[in-house]
Amino acid sequence: MSAVESLPAGRHKTCAERPSFAAVAAAHLDDVYRYLVYMTRDGNVAEDLTADTFERALRNWHRFDARRAGARTWLCQLARSTALDHFRAEERRRRREDRYARETTPADGESALPGLSPALERALAELSAAEREVIVLRIVLELDGDAAANVLGISRTACSTRLGRALQRLEQKVSADALA
Repeated sequence: MSAVESLPAGRHKTCAERPSFAAVAAAHLDDVYRYLVYMTRDGNVAEDLTADTFERALRNWHRFDARRAGARTWLCQLARSTALDHFRAEERRRRREDRYARETTPADGESALPGLSPALERALAELSAAEREVIVLRIVLELDGDAAANVLGISRTACSTRLGRALQRLEQKVSADALA
């Protein structure tokens, strides 16, 4: 009797019995995304976090043990960790930006952004700090996509997406101001 045959039934698995990462990812992508949408209440953030979750899952696939939890549960645990990391980072970023804004507020009547029209300055002020940051890095400072992404600590794709969304919001704000 071989060593494998002497193990109790159900205690060993062959490589053929373990599903591939691609199969698990395809089967549970929508579940993880829905979970993150409910946690963040923002579809765009949930998309980014879903990608981060599956990137973590791929890196840690060798650690997945189906005897401890199902793939869906394991992925949701990773998604939860990813979301909590995101929330903590966002809170730290907001505190930093608020502190900086308090320290650099221009005097009354003084423009914070010389050379811009009042409408554009108002529209920029209405954007989130993250949106203003990516616009400054890519448009004002003219950093390339890789450099801006490096400064922000995100992927080049995420940086491009954030810039596109920020410019859309800026255009909407300027258009709304012009119509008013």
